[in-house]
Amino acid sequence: MPRITPNLWFDTEAEEAAEFYVSIFPNSRILERVPNSGGTPAPDVEFITIVFELDGQKLVAINGGPHFKFTEAISLEIECESQEQVDYYWSRLTEGGEEGPCGWLKDRYGLSWQVVPRRLVELLSHEDPEIRRRAIDAMMKMKKIEVAAIEEAVGQPA
Repeated sequence: MPRITPNLWFDTEAEEAAEFYVSIFPNSRILERVPNSGGTPAPDVEFITIVFELDGQKLVAINGGPHFKFTEAISLEIECESQEQVDYYWSRLTEGGEEGPCGWLKDRYGLSWQVVPRRLVELLSHEDPEIRRRAIDAMMKMKKIEVAAIEEAVGQPA
């Protein structure tokens, strides 16, 4: 079965971005640096692509020049097991970036991420529609997701 590999377009920061992401996620590494042989949209970079892995997920960072920018139309979601994980990823990925609503952020390269605690997903898919509504209402008031505040809002501690 074919694998799907996200390709991320950067101006000239592909290597820097890949190294930044690899420094954040466990079990991550740079797999390959493909040299720039010229005739590319970013002629002044040493590498045209950086192939890397974030905790088992292969991605490619492309030095493609200034032609395209990231938008919120695509984001990478991090499913977190605990508030500590949410805090860690939120803190690291917003370094030089910006916080957004409802667990979304943009990193320093403009790439959108969703930092989502598993507990929030459980409450948003709860069988009781009132719990789902309260969870959504609480989430809509947040930037970084705070699990305890959502549990308090729905009356459902873990």
